Amino acid sequence: MNFVHFMMQNREQVMELTWEHLWLVGVSTLLAVMVGLPLGIMIARWLRWSKPVLAGANIVQTIPSLALFGFLLSAPWLGARADRLAILALTLCALLPVIRNTYTGIRGVDPAVVEAGRGMGLTDRQLLWRVELPLALSVILSGVRVAVVISIGLATIAAAIGAGGLGEFIYRGLAMVNNDLILAGAVPAAVLALSADWGLGWVERRLRPR
Repeated sequence: MNFVHFMMQNREQVMELTWEHLWLVGVSTLLAVMVGLPLGIMIARWLRWSKPVLAGANIVQTIPSLALFGFLLSAPWLGARADRLAILALTLCALLPVIRNTYTGIRGVDPAVVEAGRGMGLTDRQLLWRVELPLALSVILSGVRVAVVISIGLATIAAAIGAGGLGEFIYRGLAMVNNDLILAGAVPAAVLALSADWGLGWVERRLRPR
């Protein structure tokens, strides 16, 4: 009951930090899609680039999140703006599922369908936009779904560098040994992650080729 009482008393601050959290996740996911989608298409077309690109994304994924935030602090054009630093770190962490699922989705298109498209006179660009991407869309969206859920969880660490978000409550609660504060950050973050997973999962199922 203390947790519910705290949430009711501080609902304005909870909403403000939730919006900050969503903004960090939304911008970083958008950037990850803008970078990861073309990279996934590129390595699906030119297989010789697939190993280095996926290896690079895997290496970034293995770096502990807090350490990645720390490494980026030394960048002079980022260190002065905690939100920029957090967005870049979250974007890097979200790249792997977007790149990998785009690559897997396009490579998984039935070769017979691709050949049929070529037989109809479609160019490579037309094949990509009219055949491959529509058929791979559910797989690509699955990668975006994973990226969003990862980003929601990792965005709580952004509070450690002053970028805001629901992690503010968690870090403040840890410093004060206050479970209500920790729950005020952890519960809304978990609800956001579950909601995003369910919502994007529903869209993914609707877009799956029948």
